[in-house]
Amino acid sequence: MPNRISRRSLLGAAGASAALAPTIASSQGANSQGAAMADNDKIGFAIVGLGKLSLGQLIPGLKVAKGAKLAAVVSGHPEKARRVAAENGLPADAVYGYDDYDRIAKDPRIDVVYIVLPNSMHAEHTIKAFKAGKHVLCEKPMATTTADAEAMIAAAKAAKRHLMIAYRCHYEPQNLDVMRRLRAKSMGKVRQINTTMGRQADLSDPSDVWRLDGKMSGGGALGDMGVYGVSAARYLLNEEPIAVQAWAQTDRADPRFKETEDLINWQFRFPSGVIANGSTSFAYAPTMAFEVICEQGRLDADPAAFYGGNRLTVIKGGQAQPPIPAPPSDQFAREMDWMADVVRGKAPMVSPGEEGLQDMRLMQAILESAAKDGATVKTDWGYKRAVDPAAVVDVPGKA
Repeated sequence: MPNRISRRSLLGAAGASAALAPTIASSQGANSQGAAMADNDKIGFAIVGLGKLSLGQLIPGLKVAKGAKLAAVVSGHPEKARRVAAENGLPADAVYGYDDYDRIAKDPRIDVVYIVLPNSMHAEHTIKAFKAGKHVLCEKPMATTTADAEAMIAAAKAAKRHLMIAYRCHYEPQNLDVMRRLRAKSMGKVRQINTTMGRQADLSDPSDVWRLDGKMSGGGALGDMGVYGVSAARYLLNEEPIAVQAWAQTDRADPRFKETEDLINWQFRFPSGVIANGSTSFAYAPTMAFEVICEQGRLDADPAAFYGGNRLTVIKGGQAQPPIPAPPSDQFAREMDWMADVVRGKAPMVSPGEEGLQDMRLMQAILESAAKDGATVKTDWGYKRAVDPAAVVDVPGKA
């Protein structure tokens, strides 16, 4: 296949750019502008899984984090793990395999375990980490089934440890800016949201092979890219959908889609009357964008969820203002610093396991509706976000 682009390369395609123009009030929390802590005072992270995200984003992010540090690596490839450890100044006994993973219980250097494995492995290694007495930061989607997600949440409660899901957009400056604009009703009420999240998957890329495997991924494009749109509609509005309709279109002759759906479109209905249209695909041009249409204008975030280079265009009175680049920041450092301060008791939990479970349930409802050719599925389960990111997470450079 000619277009060799993975989610990780898509998200990291654009570099970070200039500072955000509008003034945004900051709040106290893990990402406030302060000096980095002494190394001995930083919260130690064990990275479980040494794939593209870990090597390209997480370990570099820990090098610039203010209150978090790399303490150990866990991998099924011993030579690779030893090499990565040596490159990052870790001693030999900070290298773990999946066969001796339980040994982390006796390692006081490890406070948080960051799960960066194929989705089907999240629950097993999260629960093991809780049994070892560690806190957990887990990549999204948090699991492949709602039952596994519920088991992860129960394990966290039983261990009296924190479970955070890696919703980095909760801490990303541009997304926070849009959330705050919407809370302030700067362009009147929101009427409609459109999210488009997808790319071309490639069977020659090992990281895409498992994403196209129904059992390992749990949902193909929907779980990999669509989860960004499902989550975005919710955090942009700070509301939960009460019903969904969805449709799927998949070419089964395409070898990529033997076990998962390809193009999925859905429509959420919210209590306020807002309609949110979402789309995801593993067979269309790479895009990660959202549009918020209000009574008096429009907010276009394109890109909206890259690792860097996100841009916001404000259209009001029929006139588009110059695009606003997100301020330079390492999204992963911000996310891990936030988790570190949650562990310290200095920041509220913004992205708990319950957030991941809500998205799991909504994605399940999308697939259920699509299987019934757009039948309405009720989603008013009574869930309410515990903490609004717009109310507590700061933005770099804002006093």
